[in-house]
Amino acid sequence: MLEVSPGIVPVIPVDREAATPLHRQVYAGFRDAILRGDLAAGQQVPSSRALAAELDISRFPVLDAYAQLLAEGYFKSRVGAGTFVATSLPHQPAHPKRPTEESAASRRTSRRSMLFPPYDPVPWRHGWGAFGVHQPALDHFPFDLWSKLLARHSRSLRIHTNNNLHPLGLLPFREAICSYLRTARAVRCDPGQIMVVSGSQQALDIVTRVLLDPGDSAWIEEPCYPLVRSLLLGSGSKPVPVPVDDDGLDVDAGARLAPNARVAFVTPSHHYALGVTMSASRRFQLLEWSRRSESWIVEDDYDSEYRFDSMPIPSLQGLDSCDRVLYIGTFSKVLRPSLRLGYIVIPADLVDRFAAVRFSMDIFPSYLFQEALTDFMHDGHFARHIRRMRSLYKARRAALVESLSAECGDLLTIQGSEAGMHLTVTLPESITTQRESLRTLPESFKGAICDVQIATRAAKDKLWLWPLSPCYSAEPRRHGFLLGFGNTPEDQMPAAVRRLRQAIAH
Repeated sequence: MLEVSPGIVPVIPVDREAATPLHRQVYAGFRDAILRGDLAAGQQVPSSRALAAELDISRFPVLDAYAQLLAEGYFKSRVGAGTFVATSLPHQPAHPKRPTEESAASRRTSRRSMLFPPYDPVPWRHGWGAFGVHQPALDHFPFDLWSKLLARHSRSLRIHTNNNLHPLGLLPFREAICSYLRTARAVRCDPGQIMVVSGSQQALDIVTRVLLDPGDSAWIEEPCYPLVRSLLLGSGSKPVPVPVDDDGLDVDAGARLAPNARVAFVTPSHHYALGVTMSASRRFQLLEWSRRSESWIVEDDYDSEYRFDSMPIPSLQGLDSCDRVLYIGTFSKVLRPSLRLGYIVIPADLVDRFAAVRFSMDIFPSYLFQEALTDFMHDGHFARHIRRMRSLYKARRAALVESLSAECGDLLTIQGSEAGMHLTVTLPESITTQRESLRTLPESFKGAICDVQIATRAAKDKLWLWPLSPCYSAEPRRHGFLLGFGNTPEDQMPAAVRRLRQAIAH
């Protein structure tokens, strides 16, 4: 049942100049609201005295209207409690008049809105559990400490953080990010180059608005994070899929496909979705292409904090001597997704343009979480949390690899298990071919046969497999799954993998 505060007064239209008596207007207003479903069964309505004061009319018309509504069964009265919408009435939602073909022309939306791919509420994005991607070990997050930091800053009235609001974000927070990035990721920056955003997706949106015009070409990895492709399509740009191999983005292929692309979007530290790391030679080759073509590189440093078999790989931005790289990072995966905090490191000469775009979008980012996370970083809690999680995720990754080898060695090939919070497994071509005729897909997944079918079915059993094939822009697509291991304890991993094999073999 919809819960509504009893203090909320519904909208009851009253016209003192109308021929209809006031009590009939009040009666009709309530009856119509109930039949439309605006007032829910069991919802308390205001007292006659409160409603009369709100409508600025005598109490007597309200009493007459309430009496009629009680008599007809729309209201029920409980002694000492008040008056309520009757629970016996069926819920009758409104049925708005459908636009006719003749009126459709007047209901047009923008051409740009039609460029975005349709939103598909696919089941694997919305579940929490085994193999869910982007899901950290929340049971190991220091909630008590975090709650104390939030409470401290909620009680504190700081004039400079409540009045001097900047589109780049809170300066102490940007200073903390800058210190972290210089040390841990070898990023060359100062606090004035950092913009705080609500996650990497907003960062990509702002970057696209600043760097690309409609019709411009942009390299994307093939396969890639699907929302990068969606943003580019929605901006009117032309995404150019560039193959990814064991060394990362194939720069030579990109130069052949679109030598004058304005931007290259890459995930060099931990490729989404195959998990490979871009080799040093490819990094320098990409930087040289950017310098020569006067193009930009957008480095999404996805899952860079977690590398298990070697030292962390320095950022691509740190190798850039021409200020052509924009660096994106996020705290959502490291700490908790609901934080919605990320950042962009912007070349100094572009900061004003980025600030102008950001200010027009949503003025400035929320400061409360920034203040709390500033203390979390300054006091050393962030660094300790990263170290603990790196050890925990290494053990969980090892348990997943071991279980996959034991249970699914004949079905799945493991890709990119050296870093991050997920690994990728690919299905053999024989299974894909065998099941191709069995699947009817949503429009946005045409061509994605086997892995989408399996993932959709597995979600009904609370197994959250993210299919690989939708990450591809075109055929041929590789079929498989992105398997998150961040929130699955080691002792639960073998059972989860057995369920995975059953889902595939079903």
